[in-house]
Amino acid sequence: MNENNWRQVRDGTHWTRRRFLQTATAAGAAMAIPLGRLNAQGTDEEQRIEAAVSKLVAVPGKSRRLLIFDRNVGYGGHPSARTANQAFTRMGRTTGAFEAVVSQDPAVFAPESLRRFDAVFFNNNVGNLFTDPLLRRSLVEFVYGGGGLMGVHGTSVAFTQWPGAIEDWPEFGIMLGARGANHRESTERVFLRVDDPTHPVVRSLPGGGFEYRDEFFRFGDPYSRRRVRVLLSIDTEKTDLDQGPARGQCLREDGDYALAWVRGYGRGRVFYCTIAHNPYVFWDPMMLQFYLAATQFILGDLPGPTTPSAFLTPAVRARERLGWATALVPNGRSSPPATLFETIDRAAEAGLLNVGAVYGQPVRPGDAARLDASLAPELREAIRLKLDAAAVCLRTLRIDHVPDAAADLEQLFDVARQMGAETLIVPAAARMDPLESLCRRHDIHVALVPPDSGGTGGVSGVAELLAACAERDQRLGVCVSPRDLRAVDADPAQAVGWIGGRLKVLRLGRRPSARGRLNQVLAAVAKAGMPLLIGVNDAVEPQGAAAMREHIDRIDETCIELADKTR
Repeated sequence: MNENNWRQVRDGTHWTRRRFLQTATAAGAAMAIPLGRLNAQGTDEEQRIEAAVSKLVAVPGKSRRLLIFDRNVGYGGHPSARTANQAFTRMGRTTGAFEAVVSQDPAVFAPESLRRFDAVFFNNNVGNLFTDPLLRRSLVEFVYGGGGLMGVHGTSVAFTQWPGAIEDWPEFGIMLGARGANHRESTERVFLRVDDPTHPVVRSLPGGGFEYRDEFFRFGDPYSRRRVRVLLSIDTEKTDLDQGPARGQCLREDGDYALAWVRGYGRGRVFYCTIAHNPYVFWDPMMLQFYLAATQFILGDLPGPTTPSAFLTPAVRARERLGWATALVPNGRSSPPATLFETIDRAAEAGLLNVGAVYGQPVRPGDAARLDASLAPELREAIRLKLDAAAVCLRTLRIDHVPDAAADLEQLFDVARQMGAETLIVPAAARMDPLESLCRRHDIHVALVPPDSGGTGGVSGVAELLAACAERDQRLGVCVSPRDLRAVDADPAQAVGWIGGRLKVLRLGRRPSARGRLNQVLAAVAKAGMPLLIGVNDAVEPQGAAAMREHIDRIDETCIELADKTR
């Protein structure tokens, strides 16, 4: 979300994202209730919820709809689910942040139904909620294509055969981030560590941690800090881990007891928290402010990073602060691209968290399947799981030949969204009207590549593209190289300033750019406060691989320097 989205006029006062977070933090601290008083507030649950909700702070971005699903199969259901339904419905209505719709009907997950919503909240669901493969595919493609997903407490055993939590849909557990429901007493006292205090979702909570009572699950696979961005966990130095009888295996050898996290799944935003067993959680103002922030995150109104905790190197944190990403992208048209799986593997080996793909690219070695509209659902799932296992995200899809037929062009955008791509890279000759219409409908950026002029006339190529984008949707822009920028203006700051927010992708060639030139370009983008995707050419041969590694190292070093300057 850009700064304009965050500026809201509220009672004559301008609210910025920073001010919202500061206010929410102060409100959360002021509203924290001692544990012994949680059940002494008022005589009626609805009054307690209303009193808590009336103090919440939110800055809505636009009209949003949240689907709350609270079905259970083979299990009576947690009493807190009804309380959560009331609390979420009221806080959406009171703050204006969203409209909540509660359902227990699996048919609500049909594609035409899910399109009405921005996110889905699985409210303490236990058991095999529905088995229809079309509905399951609809849900995962909704999230992967940019929808939101929230789960609390019992949802970690949703889509399992209950009792016994026998796995029935592994990808749901992967998408959510964990499986399991081992726990001790339902009012276990733990001290919570805030693992990522600057993350927008937890900014309202006490940064130094806090004590709480609830039923805290211990998780097993597929939970891993290589998958999720942990927000809250048990502080084992301040918590007795042997309180009361254990229901299942409650001790982890690694001592990692995550309680809440966010993650990306494709373009989707995922949040999970186990603190939701007892009804009082949902009339505790501190916890409701936290859950409101999480809801705005999954809806798309509160941006927050999702890089898994295990990969938060100084360079990655620097790119997060700058709003940049580095992706390994297939070679140009002169060389046959490697398979998508090979590119993913090389990106993971190089420490990159993003890749690009080419429409029609072979998917995996020894397989005739290609990344196009004919890709079977089973192969789309295989790609999702391959990307997840490598902790890599597919960010761009390059189209070398744009079809004339409207239906064929629509298919390209459908494939891009299904695979979680944020940006389509297309030749300059593409027709603008249908591109603009489709990028709006699918919320996908389009980066136009200027014609290769051999180093002469580059300025006219970029100028023509910018002229074609003028007065059109801001999702339309350009994919340029440092050489293209040099042709525009000898001063990188002037070239970047001229292109402005239309600069979507900076592509680096097979040979390392001059260090000074690349640093100047990146410094100009950082000074302008612009988001940027940097594409580094994939390479198989040793010489190309060395250039690829040099590019990555230079980018990392420069990002750290620039991020330090912008603190």
